[in-house]
Amino acid sequence: KHSEVQLAVPDLCPKALQSCGISANKLLSPMLLGKRWEPRSCPAAGIGKCVALDLARRNARTILACRSEEKGRAALEEIRRATGNPHVQLRILDTSSMASVRAFARRFQREERQLHILVNNAGASGLPHGVTSEGLERLFATNVLGPFLLTNLLLGKSQPSAPARIVNVSSFLHYYGEVNLRFLTGEERPKSRAEAYRSSKLMNVVFSAQLARRLRGTGELAPASHPQSR
Repeated sequence: KHSEVQLAVPDLCPKALQSCGISANKLLSPMLLGKRWEPRSCPAAGIGKCVALDLARRNARTILACRSEEKGRAALEEIRRATGNPHVQLRILDTSSMASVRAFARRFQREERQLHILVNNAGASGLPHGVTSEGLERLFATNVLGPFLLTNLLLGKSQPSAPARIVNVSSFLHYYGEVNLRFLTGEERPKSRAEAYRSSKLMNVVFSAQLARRLRGTGELAPASHPQSR
């Protein structure tokens, strides 16, 4: 099962936020995925789509980064129709492919001036074991390495945009995971699909923790968020 939508929000300045009746600190809070966010206003959909809808309603320039062009186009049209925001864009991104990640980042670097929010939400669970053409285990490429590479490639845009946030969507299941770098290439396999997912979520949390330490004092934060946290 795949979560289709990632989210990038460039050119979101505090003045624009104030005109929407919300402070920059509140909108950039990791609680965007928790109780301060109003899920009642969102149609039945995945996390990325719901967050994008909420931000689009606040007049944010929003980029949907989707693996499926068909599903991404449907989400784009629905969000534009629901919000009247013409600044919602679609870009194709498959986080299981490092080539796709690099292509997305190159275009973003070329076309966008700033990046205030990056939500690494794309993920997979329950996938059978498989190795991509780049020599990476498919689930771990999708959930771990793709978001890791994307984040690092976009730091040059997000760091000058402070206050900024890089949110990795995680899961409480990370408590039961294992950090084993051999999982990333398929050299060693988790005992089950469930263990693979749990371990990928733990790697997300470890990445967020290390990134947060490196960004300390820069005005850029890197929280990991369990979707149902309050």
